[in-house]
Amino acid sequence: MAIALGRTGIWVRHSSIDPETAQELEGLGYSAIWLGASPAADLRVVDPLLAATDRLVVGTSIVNVWSAPAAPVAESFHRLEAAYPGRFLLGIGAGHRESNADYRKPYEAVADYLDDLDRAGVPAERRALAALGPRMLELARLRSAGALPYLTTPDHTRGARERLGAQALLVAEQKVVLDEDPDRARGIGRARVAPYLRLSNYAASLRRIGFDPGDVTHPGSDRLVDALAVHGDATAVAAGLRAHLDAGADHVAVQVLPMDGGILPTARALAGLV
Repeated sequence: MAIALGRTGIWVRHSSIDPETAQELEGLGYSAIWLGASPAADLRVVDPLLAATDRLVVGTSIVNVWSAPAAPVAESFHRLEAAYPGRFLLGIGAGHRESNADYRKPYEAVADYLDDLDRAGVPAERRALAALGPRMLELARLRSAGALPYLTTPDHTRGARERLGAQALLVAEQKVVLDEDPDRARGIGRARVAPYLRLSNYAASLRRIGFDPGDVTHPGSDRLVDALAVHGDATAVAAGLRAHLDAGADHVAVQVLPMDGGILPTARALAGLV
């Protein structure tokens, strides 16, 4: 069973979401919650969110193949599917070389993990990959529902759609700062974006889509920060989200900044605008 998503969802750390917030997000018209920061293999954080809602899809963005072995992840998938049919999407990815002591070639690691999920009966159409570069996008096209690229721009979205083809799922993550003061908003965005620039996979991806080495040098140029953390009033931010849809995304996962300020005020302001 393939999962149909609406236009917008909310990306949030898996430890920072509760059932009451999930209920309100569903009521506001968001169709999915994407759980980041590498949830554990038991995926126990997912059950209460699905139980509290009626139609909302919960996806992982992403389960890390180094820290969450495939066998217990597959067991968790089957548990969730039995209780909440068609409402969970398993996003997986290889994380970062700098964060995983056992790191090897990410393509091979993810392909092996997909082999394990195949053997455990997790359907290809119910999983997606954290794909940035050409090879991983191709793997996503061939062996999953599609791609969950993170820290990208509409230009990356456009190129990803070309590589994935018309049928594959493409969910673009976009950070937003609902603040009309550009200096303050840019400071909030830079605080979130800058740490990623020390990670080789993201730095390479950003250079590949047209940013100069100076842009991606820590802590990031204004040009880079403005693209990766769209800011302004609700109309301006909504336009930045629609740019991904216009570039070929099926769905945009909105990451609200600052992360410690609560997601609901921004989610309320953007509801219905995208």
